[in-house]
Parts: sequence; structure tokens; C-alpha cells
Amino acid sequence: MGAAITIMALLFVAFVVLGVYAAVKVAKAAKRGVDRTIDQARRTVEDTTLRAKSFGQTGPSAELAQLRLSLRTSMRATQEALHAGVAEDASLKESLDLFHRLSGHARELDDDLRRLEREPDRGHVTGCLPELRRRTQQVTHSADALRFAARDRARKFADDDLTSLSAQIDMEAGALRHWTDADADAGVDTGPGTGTGTGAAGGSGAGRSGAERPRSGDQAGTAGQQPQALTGTDRRTTVYPWEKSARPETTA
Repeated sequence: MGAAITIMALLFVAFVVLGVYAAVKVAKAAKRGVDRTIDQARRTVEDTTLRAKSFGQTGPSAELAQLRLSLRTSMRATQEALHAGVAEDASLKESLDLFHRLSGHARELDDDLRRLEREPDRGHVTGCLPELRRRTQQVTHSADALRFAARDRARKFADDDLTSLSAQIDMEAGALRHWTDADADAGVDTGPGTGTGTGAAGGSGAGRSGAERPRSGDQAGTAGQQPQALTGTDRRTTVYPWEKSARPETTA
């Protein structure tokens, strides 16, 4: 009796621990989802504000907004391209590491641009703009170079795969038309002017005498035993492999 109580107590404690662990995991996942949503909303608001400033204002304030907007757009596009490509191409991991280093310089530059937006001395802001413009162009150029290289690499792999696939399909198509090689080896003319096997048999039968012709009953039996000629496929009865069962490997 004491052993049973001990086992039930241990099971109860285990269930409690598992429940607490599951609750903590769910809470952390929910918190990450909320943080992700808040960050996305904040980025959207900031991008909208920067676009409004770049179009609705003039002078140093508009140029600062344009620099920040171009910086954020380039870095975000490069980040998405690299994260999407590294899952399929492990060689992009080094490019992703370089992008992380570049992100540090981009964040520092964005902080400088944000501070200058609140700077009351417009003359000081105007004097800092050439250096900020140069740094922004340098960072965006590096980010664009990584993004374009990753896309060109993915496109190159896709083109190579398509070329290889086309070659394999051509080989398979030739293998499926194996009867054309057999007819060529046998000297059979497969041109459009060539008569069918049934027509040839009819012509030969017409040249026989009445005594040599088979009886009507023999004709029916012989016609039933003759092989069928290759005819066109009725489109109304075509069955594609992805609809029902696949066709056999050979038609012989």
C-alpha cells in the first residue's frame, strides 16, 4: 500500500513538472510572437514616417530621412535574401557572417542619422551630411553586392539544374520512342506515304485467284488473330499518369 502511494505521488509530481514546463514554453513562444509583432509594427511605422518626411519636407531633414530609408531598405532586403538562401546553400553562411558584421556598421550609422534628426543646429547637420552620405552609400553598396551575388548564385544553380533536367528528359523521350530505331534497322519506311499493314494484306489478297482465297469462316478467324496496327490515340480516352495508373514501361 505504501509503495502504491509513493508511485502515485511521483506520478503527480511528474505531471505537475511537465505542466509547468509546457506552460513556460507556451508563454515564451507567445512572448516571442508578441515581440515579433511589435517589432514589425514599429518598423512599419518608422518606414512610413521616413517616407512622409522625405516627400513632405525639404532641406537636411528630408535628406536624412532619405538616407535612413535607403539604408534600412537595402539591409532588410539583403537579410531576407541571405536567410532564405542559406537554408538551401550552405556556402552562403560565410556571406551571412559578413552581413552580420556589416549590420553593426549599419546600426551605428542609423543611430547617427537618428540623432541628427533631433539636432536643432541645421548648420551642423548640413556640415555632417557629406560624410553621412558617403557612409550610407558604402554600406548600401556592400549590402547590395551580397544580395545580388546570392541571387545570381541561386539563379545559376537553377539554370544548371534545368539544363540537366532537359538532357535527361530528351534521353527518356528517345528511349520511349524505341520502335523508331527498330523500324530503321528493319528497313521499314515509316513515312506518311507508306501503306499500313492492313492495306498491304488487302492488296496481296486481291491478287490471288478465287481458289486460293480462304473461306469466309477462315477469314474471320485469321482476322481475329492478326496483330493490330498502330493507330492514333483517342483523346477522349487518354489517361494521364498523374490522374490514374501509370503506363507500363514497354508497349511490346
